[in-house]
Amino acid sequence: MLNENLKTLRKEKGFSQEELASKVHVVRQTVSKWEKGVSVPDAEMLVQIAEVFEVPVSRLLGAELAEPEADASGQRNEIAEQLMKINEQLVIKNNRTRKIIKWLIIIFVGIPAVLTLLTAVAVFLFKTERTVPVMHEQVETGYIDMML
Repeated sequence: MLNENLKTLRKEKGFSQEELASKVHVVRQTVSKWEKGVSVPDAEMLVQIAEVFEVPVSRLLGAELAEPEADASGQRNEIAEQLMKINEQLVIKNNRTRKIIKWLIIIFVGIPAVLTLLTAVAVFLFKTERTVPVMHEQVETGYIDMML
């Protein structure tokens, strides 16, 4: 939700990722990660972003405030809860990604390595040495030998 709202607000204001990054003192790649949902800004950064877009932090997070007179501490608690949920979702997503990468490494590196090792062992164990007996033939001495 945050990533979509951030991208929408940035486009509404006509900012590029580079311009937004410059205004909140981060690199463009950080803004890209926020918009892709790969990472989330911390609470202080959310406040800076909200100031740049001239919106409340709750709008960045997608929350609708029922009471406009809601006290600041209640709003902060709500923001903190939403950030906690976003971070938990991000941790779950990252753990899944790590597991997938681990299994891909096992499949594409581990299994071929084991198969190669087993093939080498099998070739070594079952290799039979073929020795061809060399037969010494007696050559008939002919006319040339006699002339010597």
